[in-house]
Amino acid sequence: MPEDADPTLLDRDVRAELRSLTKPNADAVSRYLVVAGELLDTDPKRALAHAQAARARAARVGAVREAVGIAAYHAGEWAEALTELRTARRITGDPRNLPLLADCERALGRPGQAVRLLNDPEVSRLDVETRIELFIVVAGARRDLGQLDAALAVLSRGGLDRDRPRPGSARLWYAYADALEAAGKLEDAASWFAASAAVDPEGELDAVERIDALL
Repeated sequence: MPEDADPTLLDRDVRAELRSLTKPNADAVSRYLVVAGELLDTDPKRALAHAQAARARAARVGAVREAVGIAAYHAGEWAEALTELRTARRITGDPRNLPLLADCERALGRPGQAVRLLNDPEVSRLDVETRIELFIVVAGARRDLGQLDAALAVLSRGGLDRDRPRPGSARLWYAYADALEAAGKLEDAASWFAASAAVDPEGELDAVERIDALL
């Protein structure tokens, strides 16, 4: 039990879900989830172990199953991630992890299944950034299938108006530029890499380097 973890660091909505548990159990589950979140980027295997410990105590709580799914995703345990994220969605009805579900399908060698998730009736419920992430994953699945034109069409649905960037536009435009480069449209690719760089002031993506490589 991670005794030094602070349960109050847990998201308020998650703490609300845990109120269905006894107080001692809710406290223990909270601690496991906090540590899982802290380890997610640095040690995803250990993060997964803590999330699984939380699941052992609270398997019927949607937030717990989601935490296991996300940790499994980061640890590269695609089948477990898929199972847990599907279970979380059945419990909560929240479609926000559709991009992760699609990416798991790709990782498991099932790009066709990833493409089908774009037709999920609840895609319209996703916020703009999450919907863009789904477009990026599905476009990748189209490329896995050798359908480059279809990949470009999917990405264009995310919004290609350079005068109206939205949350997620930097990643969307980068993916669009990458697909254009794969299609041999190098000038257009350089232009869209530049558009991506313009809305990525922190330089989280290597769009500038990609432009240099094209010129």
